[in-house]
Amino acid sequence: MSKSIAQILKRKGNEVWCIAPDARIYDALAMMAEKGVGALVVMEEGQVVGLFSERDHARKVDLCGLCSQKAIVRQVMSVDICYVTPQTSVDEAMSIVTESRSRHLPVMENEQLIGLASIGDLVKASLEEKDFVITQLKKYIKGVH
Repeated sequence: MSKSIAQILKRKGNEVWCIAPDARIYDALAMMAEKGVGALVVMEEGQVVGLFSERDHARKVDLCGLCSQKAIVRQVMSVDICYVTPQTSVDEAMSIVTESRSRHLPVMENEQLIGLASIGDLVKASLEEKDFVITQLKKYIKGVH
C-alpha cells in the first residue's frame, strides 16, 4: 500500500514559504535562497493564486528580458497548479507531477493550504517504500520472521 501525502508531511513538517503576487521577483528569489527552497506558494487574501519557482524565473524572467528588481511575481508565476490532499497516495502524486510536468504540489485540506510536496519528497518516499518491500521479500525468501 502506497504511503500518503499526510505521511510525508508528518515527517517533513507543514511549513510552506509564501509570497504575495505583487512582491518583486528579486525578493522572491532572495527568500528562496534564504530558505533553501525551489518554489514559493503565491498567496493573496488567504488564497493560493499561483506558484513561483526557479523554473519560472529561468524561463519567464531571464529569457523574456524582464528585470528581477522591477518585475513582480504575478507577471511570471505559474497559475495552472495541480493540488493534492493529505489522503493522496505517493503513487498518485508521482503520476500528477509526471503528467503535469510540475515539481511542487500544494497540499490542500478544507480549501486551506497545509503543506507543499516536492518531487524530491515524493521520490524519497517512493524509494523508502520500495526498500521496505525488498527487505520484507528477502526475509520471506530466507525464512526469517
